[in-house]
Amino acid sequence: MLTDKDRIFTNLYGLHSPGLDGARKRGDWDGTKAILELGRDAIVDIMKKSGLRGRGGAGFPTGMKWSFMPKKSDGRPCYLVVNADESEPGTCKDRDILRHDPHKLVEGCLIASFAMGANAAYIYVRGEFIREREALQRAIDEAYDAGLIGKNNVHGWDFDCYVHHGAGAYICGEETALLESLEGKKGMPRMKPPFPANVGLYGCPTTVNNVESIAVAPTILRRGAEWFAGLGRPNNTGTKVFCISGHVNRPCNVEEEMGIPLKDLIEKHCGGVRGGWDNLLAIIPGGSSVPLLKKDVCDTVLMDFDSLKNVGSGLGTAAVIVMDQSTDIVAAIRRLSYFYKHESCGQCTPCREGTGWLWRMMKRMETGEAVAAEIDTLQDVTKQIEGHTICALGDAAAWPVQGLIKNFRPELEARIAARRSALAKAAE
Repeated sequence: MLTDKDRIFTNLYGLHSPGLDGARKRGDWDGTKAILELGRDAIVDIMKKSGLRGRGGAGFPTGMKWSFMPKKSDGRPCYLVVNADESEPGTCKDRDILRHDPHKLVEGCLIASFAMGANAAYIYVRGEFIREREALQRAIDEAYDAGLIGKNNVHGWDFDCYVHHGAGAYICGEETALLESLEGKKGMPRMKPPFPANVGLYGCPTTVNNVESIAVAPTILRRGAEWFAGLGRPNNTGTKVFCISGHVNRPCNVEEEMGIPLKDLIEKHCGGVRGGWDNLLAIIPGGSSVPLLKKDVCDTVLMDFDSLKNVGSGLGTAAVIVMDQSTDIVAAIRRLSYFYKHESCGQCTPCREGTGWLWRMMKRMETGEAVAAEIDTLQDVTKQIEGHTICALGDAAAWPVQGLIKNFRPELEARIAARRSALAKAAE
């Protein structure tokens, strides 16, 4: 388990002041100028050596992503865009960072922007995050007033930070849809290539990173790549903020070491599953878009990118949704299917038509109105959606249903059989 000396988010629970004075007492803005004096290449190299992988769900190496930005300007400005559109069901980590540790993010924006040659950063905040946006704006205003950011700031890198408030669209969590929304257009994903590092915001080189990915950067650069890489497991290094919700005794956000056993995470930080570990039915380990895991897998699986991939799921945003034996698992997945149907932007036919089809089919599965052969049809349709859309929303809609069929097919078959039996008795 992570020791207190290795925690990055030291005010995750809001026990101390989120303001500039409190942030400085916790070590933020300490030696920031010295970090910038290392130079762009050195900063990117340290981030690469740390092994930090994006904390927004995809897990792409952060330092490598920064390195894609052009080394020499072709006359276009460069931009950093921070994705704070935290809309994945079960995910609530960025919210607490914005509320209680916003200066970590603002300082991270300055450093990351310098490393990629950007003089401006835009933080795109989820539409429902009202108080979080206000807290972030206060932190930005404090940084301006103290001369930490802005023109002719004390760090010697002209830098402006802007907050953009979204309108509550889940699709804007996809990086190119977010860029479209920032430009004042309908949030719809772009075809790639070109990638944002070449043609991003306003047609300029842009890097889009998650809140947590940017907020941890200053601490990594202060304490060194070796320190961060020494936590967790190979290719899955460092700390991670986990969001645990559902049928546990104490739902919480907690920063822990990557690779912690899932059972330990729940037992030690959440007081265990409601009714005891043996009352566990299933867990969605990484936000609603990843396939669920049955209890026997949850007994031993580790919480990192590679371990969860090896058992057919994913770390995603590390939003752990716990479901005990009282859960109607078919109804739960049907509810998620409705969410993805509702949030599809409609640009791609497999997603526009397929998500609605999945939801309607899941309603029939829930009530047992389907026939057994339709389970295989349902699986086949998820495969026709997965991997055939511009963005990953189609995949996100398909994977929960695939996980249900893989792990709880007998439950689907039993419901269908029970309804047929009830109809037969009624006919008698």
